[in-house]
Amino acid sequence: MAVALPALYRGRRYSVQLLFTAIAVLMSLRAVDLQLRDHEFLQNHGDARYLRVVEIPAHRGVISDRNGEPLAISTPVSSVWANPRRLALAEGQWRQLAQWLSIGVDNLKELVAARQGRDFVYLRRQVEPAQAAIIAAARLPGVYVDREYHRYYPAGEVTAHVVGFTNVDDSGQEGMELAYNGVLQGTPGSKQVIKDRLGRVVENVESLRAAVPGEDLTLTIDKRLQYIAYRELKAAVINHRAQAGSMVILDARSGEVLAMVNQPSYNPNNRTSLQGELYRNRAVTDVYEPGSTLKAFTIAAALDAGEVTPTTPIDTGNGVFEIGPYKVRDTHPFGRLDVTGVVVKSSNVGAAKIALSLEPETFWRMLSKVGFGAPTATGFPGEAAGRLPDYHHWREIEQATLAFGYGLSVTTLQLAQAYTAVANDGVWVPASLVRNGRPPDGDTVMSAATAEQVRAMLEGVVRSGTGRLARIPGYRVAGKTGTVHKVNTQGYEEDRYVALFAGMVPASRPRLVAAVIIDDPGDGEYFGGQIAAPVFSNVMREALRLLNIPPDDPPGRNEQPLYTYISTNSPEMFDDRGGQPER
Repeated sequence: MAVALPALYRGRRYSVQLLFTAIAVLMSLRAVDLQLRDHEFLQNHGDARYLRVVEIPAHRGVISDRNGEPLAISTPVSSVWANPRRLALAEGQWRQLAQWLSIGVDNLKELVAARQGRDFVYLRRQVEPAQAAIIAAARLPGVYVDREYHRYYPAGEVTAHVVGFTNVDDSGQEGMELAYNGVLQGTPGSKQVIKDRLGRVVENVESLRAAVPGEDLTLTIDKRLQYIAYRELKAAVINHRAQAGSMVILDARSGEVLAMVNQPSYNPNNRTSLQGELYRNRAVTDVYEPGSTLKAFTIAAALDAGEVTPTTPIDTGNGVFEIGPYKVRDTHPFGRLDVTGVVVKSSNVGAAKIALSLEPETFWRMLSKVGFGAPTATGFPGEAAGRLPDYHHWREIEQATLAFGYGLSVTTLQLAQAYTAVANDGVWVPASLVRNGRPPDGDTVMSAATAEQVRAMLEGVVRSGTGRLARIPGYRVAGKTGTVHKVNTQGYEEDRYVALFAGMVPASRPRLVAAVIIDDPGDGEYFGGQIAAPVFSNVMREALRLLNIPPDDPPGRNEQPLYTYISTNSPEMFDDRGGQPER
């Protein structure tokens, strides 16, 4: 028998049913509204929470030497980053994370605490892939691993000053890495991904832009010659307790830089605790007075102008030449020399008299045409232009001292580049550091006959003059020594020097030109012929062998004098110093 419910209960039940029906209708209407009218708005907000655009790093181009040997390559590594707020929830695992990252746990705590208001902080960049895999597998809250690249330099300190290095973001900071950064770095790509609530990529949605790898760069450097030059220069700087040194080797015909080394150097693969002064490429940034190495161009200017011949007599007297209130001195009294003897004996008085026989513009044009006073065409960052005073303002004494390399300044690269004109039958070729197929065209700056005559004089310097330690058995060597007093704010220093040597081999048909500068030797030996010439000899001996350049000197020829003295009363010595004229 059915029991009738009171009217009160029936009304309550109908009210509840009506309420739920109304809620269901409203929810249905809202669902339809969201799906149809607000669909795009909601989709965008959902995507903003889980859909991300991430960058695809571009592979940086390889830098290699002229033979394809890599000098700078990029290897895949990882970066570890964190969301500080999430990582703060896993404080119990910080000690283990700090060990994996090889950082102190206190440093990690400080890093996280200081950035609680941020969503992103790098914990460590350029982590080895194996270590990064361990960290990724641990799945610590708020800790993530991304792929990037680390720059590695196989030759280390040997090529450091030429190649340079990149920073942690793989952007060039020094050397060719900086000069050609736009070419090497490429263009990063991008893609859309879906990340979960922990920030992990769970799906690649689409590629937005493909990464464009950087272009490779081939330098003119020969890694073999670079190593030999670096080894010998380093040994010389250490043995003579010098402050610094640099050496440049050029292909005499193309002007290509085959080696460019400096001391002190640094390891670009480990730059911790290094000082910025070690980074600079002294061969192109530091300037020196070239001293007697400039006499080759003083004589070339006079020969080309027809003022002298190799046998023209020059009276150097007792080694003192008065110019107004000034005195130019030789280290020894040479008496009467021919022009060749002036070069071989490195007479300052003879060079000064020859320079003063020239019109100032004629002398200046020769120095300018071989590249002094202007930066080279290598495009190396931070390169110095040196200094060549305008001839309009020369006084007589200034023209005289320029003749033996005082009063102007040059870099090691400029000095080597200038000597290409003598080596290349009067055609000066600009130096280059990048192989681009066809070497740059040269300029004729002196006649072929003048270049040949100067080469012959420079052979005499090596055979029986101040450059005897530059000799190489089986090869004819031409070159010039130089020894200059260093300059401070008060003037020239009496007991501090720069030793130089510039030369070429084989002298019969030069293939290689080089310049060596040893700055401030401290062991008591300081003449260019004593400490710079042997570096040239040691390096070139191996370079000639590696490049298979045949000998050009018959046995016994080195003992035959090339020049003729008109009269002399001085023994042959290394001493080729010039100096500030005395009043």
